[in-house]
Amino acid sequence: MNGTTDGPAAVAGTAEHRPGGSALPGGRPDPHAVLVVEDSAEDAEAIERALGRTHPHLRLEFTADGAGLADRLAAADRLPGLILLDLNMPGVSGHEVLASLKAAPALAGITVVVFTSSTASAEVDACYAAGADSYIYKPVNFELFRTVLKGAVDYWQRQVPRS
Repeated sequence: MNGTTDGPAAVAGTAEHRPGGSALPGGRPDPHAVLVVEDSAEDAEAIERALGRTHPHLRLEFTADGAGLADRLAAADRLPGLILLDLNMPGVSGHEVLASLKAAPALAGITVVVFTSSTASAEVDACYAAGADSYIYKPVNFELFRTVLKGAVDYWQRQVPRS
C-alpha cells in the first residue's frame, strides 16, 4: 500500500513485518494479503500470532487508523484480498470505514470481515446492511480466537477464484 499503513511493529509492539507486496499487479486483490484495521496493539499482536501459526504464507499489513483508508486503497497499485476491520476505534469508526470501503467501486473485490468485540445485534445488523462480508466476535481465549480467525480466513480464501 505504498507505505500508507503502519507496519505490525508500530501497532503490535514486537511483531515483525512480513515482507512482500500486498496485492497482484493491476489492482486485483491478492488473496494472500490481509490488511488488519485495528487500534488495539494487544489485539493486533494476537491476530499476528494467530495467523502466523495458522497461515504463515499470508502477508499481513496493519493500520490503527481507518481515516482515509478507502481513498488510500483506491489509489494504491496493490490491494489486499481481505480486510479484518475492528469497529470500535477512536476517530473514524469501523462503521464509517466499512461504508467508505463498500462505496468505492474500485474496492469491490476486497472481502471485508468485521472482527470486533461487540456482540450487540444492532451492530451485527448494521454491518451486514452496510455490506460486511462477515461479522465475527473476538473471543477472549487465545485458542478460540485463533480457531475462529483461522475458520474465517479459510472460508474467505476458498471463495476467491484462482487464476
